[in-house]
Amino acid sequence: MAETKAHRKKRQVATFIVLMVLWEAGSESIQYSVLEETESGTFVANLTKDLGLRMGELATRGAQVVFKGNRQYLQLDPHTYNLLLNEKLDREELCGSSEPCVLPFQVLLENPLKFFQAVLQVRDINDHAPEFPAREMLLKISEITTPGKTFPLKMAQDLDAGSNSLQSYTISSNSHFHVLTRNRSDGRKYPELVLDKALDREEKPELRLTLMALDGGSPPRSGTTEIQIQVLDINDNAPEFTQEIYEAQVPENDPLGSLIITVSARDLDAGSFGEVSYALFQVDDINQHFEINAITGEIRLRKTLDFEEFQSYHMDVEATDGGGLSGKCSIIIKVLDVNDNAPELTVSSFTSPIPENLPEMIVAVFSVSDADSGHNQQVLCSIDDNLPFLLKPSVESFYTLVTEGALDRESQAEYNITITVTDLGTPRLKTEHNITVLVSDVNDNAPAFTQTSYTLFVRENNSPALHIGGVSATDRDAGANAQVTYSLLPPHDPQLPLASLVSINADNGQLFALRALDYEALRVLEFGVRAADRGSPALSSQALVRVLVLDANDNSPFVLYPLQNGSAPCTELVPRAAEPGYLVSKVVAVDGDSGQNAWLSYQLLKATEPGLFSVWAHNGEVRTARLLGERDAAKHRLLVQVRDNGEPPLSASVTLHVLLVDGFSQPYLPLPEAAADAAQADPLTVYLVIALASVSSLFLFSVLAFVAVRLCRRNRAAWVGGCSMPEVQFPGHLVDISGSGTLSQSYQYEVCLMGGSDTSEFKFLKPILPNFPPQAGIGREVEENPILPNSFLFS
Repeated sequence: MAETKAHRKKRQVATFIVLMVLWEAGSESIQYSVLEETESGTFVANLTKDLGLRMGELATRGAQVVFKGNRQYLQLDPHTYNLLLNEKLDREELCGSSEPCVLPFQVLLENPLKFFQAVLQVRDINDHAPEFPAREMLLKISEITTPGKTFPLKMAQDLDAGSNSLQSYTISSNSHFHVLTRNRSDGRKYPELVLDKALDREEKPELRLTLMALDGGSPPRSGTTEIQIQVLDINDNAPEFTQEIYEAQVPENDPLGSLIITVSARDLDAGSFGEVSYALFQVDDINQHFEINAITGEIRLRKTLDFEEFQSYHMDVEATDGGGLSGKCSIIIKVLDVNDNAPELTVSSFTSPIPENLPEMIVAVFSVSDADSGHNQQVLCSIDDNLPFLLKPSVESFYTLVTEGALDRESQAEYNITITVTDLGTPRLKTEHNITVLVSDVNDNAPAFTQTSYTLFVRENNSPALHIGGVSATDRDAGANAQVTYSLLPPHDPQLPLASLVSINADNGQLFALRALDYEALRVLEFGVRAADRGSPALSSQALVRVLVLDANDNSPFVLYPLQNGSAPCTELVPRAAEPGYLVSKVVAVDGDSGQNAWLSYQLLKATEPGLFSVWAHNGEVRTARLLGERDAAKHRLLVQVRDNGEPPLSASVTLHVLLVDGFSQPYLPLPEAAADAAQADPLTVYLVIALASVSSLFLFSVLAFVAVRLCRRNRAAWVGGCSMPEVQFPGHLVDISGSGTLSQSYQYEVCLMGGSDTSEFKFLKPILPNFPPQAGIGREVEENPILPNSFLFS
């Protein structure tokens, strides 16, 4: 804080020194004169010629006429730029008795900044006649007064100046007196009555004379007053003051009733002739500020003084005794200036708003003044230190307020500047003038997104024109420079039909899905968004948007094995000697959804003999639940349900046919009627027939399987009685199990069925594996059980 005050003090002192130098440099001025009471609009001067400027230069450079204070005595003609009188001037009102009456002013050129000093002298005309303070004067003169005695008379007052002021006094014709015109110390003229012939009270106790005051005008003006002279008896001693001239000094702010000075006179006479009373010899407009005590001679302040109005007062005090004799003394009262006037600030030019990108610009031009005098009149001008503005002094108390550098509207769009003008008096007085400078915007900020990237979520199978979220960008500029519009950028993948998938509201950045999305077809959508303002030139920025499609449970489980669209059901063979937990078959299913929507569980809904078989809920394996007996039926039908974990859950069912056999060398069991007939035949014959049928069937099966495989690979379609492929959305003859259900990783299966009889069986189920290392799950079980009994083969 101490450093800040010291810095400010140094800057104020420097400003004051520069101002004094400029004042000395610009002391020479152009002088004009005009008669008082001249009508307004009167031509005063050709300013263009006097300043040595080109025609029209005053208009282009923004010329102004600046007087101190707020009154404009002169004006510039807006068409010719001649200097004209702005109002009718009264010299006595402007300058009083001061002569010459000079009004200083400046001619200000704004672009570029330049000042010219000038003065306007108001010349006096004889528009006031001399006036006496009273219509009648009373003089008491003793009859023993010797000729040659002088009697000062109250002087007349003429408001004019120079030759038009009061010049002489005359008196009406008489045989006893003549009048002389005398000059006071302040230059004013007063009359003295001179006794030419001794008076005789017994002859003529009273005389009446007419006193006339004449000015020097053409024609002259005059004023008169009556002098009543009473002739008194002998009183041979007149009062005498101890001093002929009294001097006093009084501060202008002294309170009313303050004692200014005390005068004293004595009279050597006795009795009433020795009693002295005091009075102001003449009371006019000037001397009305004072009053005198008739008994004590104390002069006190009656009316407030103003140094700026009058700096000194001259008055006469008369002391009169009881016999009518009087004496006179002069009093000079000097008014001392006190710092009772605060400085004044007048703004001549002001510019607001100002552009933010200009390095230095003149914001305001103003002048300062102080009505006091001496040290009280000297002023310092300053502004706050934390503002990006500077005060530069110009000629004769003029200052310019300029920007210190380029401003930034986004940091601060408005500055409240307080210009402080302080005088050097005691105590110091100051004036503060507040101006508000607005900063106009320039498009220097690009829109900024609230995030560099946005992640939005939308559930598949959405309704068209669904609002899925939005982006937002802000611009620190103002007006059109801050209005942001949004647009989609072309996608990196030219094959992506972005315009048909997503749209954006150009005004608020809201994003909409134009059509229903399918998680199974498109899971992630990435694109860019541009935000541009409406400035000139326009500025823009970009952000990345990722739309994640959320899965819905819209796909039911699909059973890969056993297939249910064959002409004959698949039959699984189980030896009657199988132990409990024997793997009969495995239901293989997949779900096109993801997450918990693809978690599959298996359940045995219906069986020919409950409790004989069980289905594992997590992997779909069908196993025996107990030992098989001779009494168990040979054929069994199982209904297995596959259910996902979605909400609501979806399911599918599959039917398994299980045939109990004594061993794998036993042929397919015939129908019950055929079995009864075979039991009656010869066992050897039966075995031969079975062997022949098996060989024939094996050959026929091999041929049919070869042909079916070739056709399946060529046509990529299912055929009845041969190799049947599931009608799913996987390419070719491959079925994708994407790690869902009970399989631990993705497999592709090639499935073939044997056709031709109601005892057809599943021949093989071959997973087509990529070059992955062996993993747990189905693959490990296949390795442990390379050949399933008479039902299917993993390879």
